[in-house]
Amino acid sequence: MMVARWSIDAKFGYKQNVIDLMQRWLREIGPQAGFKADGMRLVTGSIGAPESTIQIDYLVKDLAELNQAWEKLATVAAHKQWGKDMEPHVVSGTNRWEIYRVL
Repeated sequence: MMVARWSIDAKFGYKQNVIDLMQRWLREIGPQAGFKADGMRLVTGSIGAPESTIQIDYLVKDLAELNQAWEKLATVAAHKQWGKDMEPHVVSGTNRWEIYRVL
């Protein structure tokens, strides 16, 4: 098992906007690409982490499963629009994926 973590930082004063958009992605867009709701969780920085950071953790069997979801996500038109809706609220260049192995 692996945890795929997608992270982005909100601009000052826009954290709730980003959280709202991320929650919408979890409900409406992720499932269209095969991201299973019961394998995802939304977290934000609290202590020892930037409060502006918002992350989605996704539990996957292996990299092949994650790659399949990424490939499908690229075909979801709503994801493209979601990215455009998200852009004004986030710090450019802060989005990233990190992959962790579950022990």
